[in-house]
Amino acid sequence: MATAAATTLILILITYLAFPVTGVRVEGARMYPESEVTDAVPDHASLLTLNEEMLKRNLESHPWVQGTEVNENWNSGIVTVQVEERRPVLDAEVDGRRFVLSADGEELPGPGGAGLERVELDRDQVGEILVFAGTLRRSGLTLESIDGAGAAGIETTVEGRKVIYSGNVGERRVMALKHIMGEHPDARVFDLRSPERVVVGAPQEKRSEPKG
Repeated sequence: MATAAATTLILILITYLAFPVTGVRVEGARMYPESEVTDAVPDHASLLTLNEEMLKRNLESHPWVQGTEVNENWNSGIVTVQVEERRPVLDAEVDGRRFVLSADGEELPGPGGAGLERVELDRDQVGEILVFAGTLRRSGLTLESIDGAGAAGIETTVEGRKVIYSGNVGERRVMALKHIMGEHPDARVFDLRSPERVVVGAPQEKRSEPKG
């Protein structure tokens, strides 16, 4: 038994000496502390025994981290961790409670310097926003921020331009929005409040396009 333990120790030592992790490089982290990445890599780790999937699961358990990619350089021994952070899109107050959400509905520790407007919402509006964000994401559009909400609808920024909507917006209208955005690159406002049309243009000069 002692011989087996000694053999195991020797194998671990040889593995570490042959392919040691000499350093950890973190890319893409702004709000997520880089120290948490380096702390997640065990001391005296080897490239041969480093469990990449476990490392990724550990890092992606943090609310700021949406995804990670781990790459090992077998020549230098450096492990590079590419971090994809979540984007804060909503700084909301609901029933007196403030919280910040990302586009995929994750509650974040704070706005992360995003400069979001504080928006007062009810719970139903929060649900509508999350459904809208998911529909945009599946359609290849990016929700950048929720800018205001009221009886007239919810004001958002999508792909750098203003989009106003109310209620639940289905995939058909979002795909029509994507198509019409491409056709009108200079338009500043897209209004989805009509169930049959996407209204395009600046507030003082609107024109309608069929929803497709």
